[in-house]
Amino acid sequence: MAYSKEFLMKAIELSAKNINKESGGPFGAVIVKNGRIISTGVNRVISENDPTAHAEIEAIRKACRKLKKFRLDNCEIYTSCEPCPMCLSAIYWARISKIYYANTRKDAGRIGFQDDNIYREISLKPSERTIPAKQYLRSKAIKIFSRWKNSQNKFYY
Repeated sequence: MAYSKEFLMKAIELSAKNINKESGGPFGAVIVKNGRIISTGVNRVISENDPTAHAEIEAIRKACRKLKKFRLDNCEIYTSCEPCPMCLSAIYWARISKIYYANTRKDAGRIGFQDDNIYREISLKPSERTIPAKQYLRSKAIKIFSRWKNSQNKFYY
């Protein structure tokens, strides 16, 4: 499918309406398949007390439930803003084929959101990040990965 101004405008309208509801930030998302809206989402971080309740995540969850599958092959997502790293990862995990967005992550940064900072953090070594990470017990955990690798019942997603 090609870009549709109508769907991106819908995502922008959702973001505007979300400000009035005060349920979360000014973000909206629309998932489309075969030229039809499958689901929509708005940022509900505040109303749900859930830092993962971003518009894209909400739209992905709804689309997966509606289509009864965890892969959204041949779907497109329209968002009012360039997806944050979490949402971008979810989009890849869901196998959405295209992303169309309006505002950039730098625009989001100018109004107080940290998307661009998180993108920078990801490029650092885990030990150099603002929230440092340290690895332990790999010798124990790697055994589980080996069991998975050799399992006849695994399903890659």
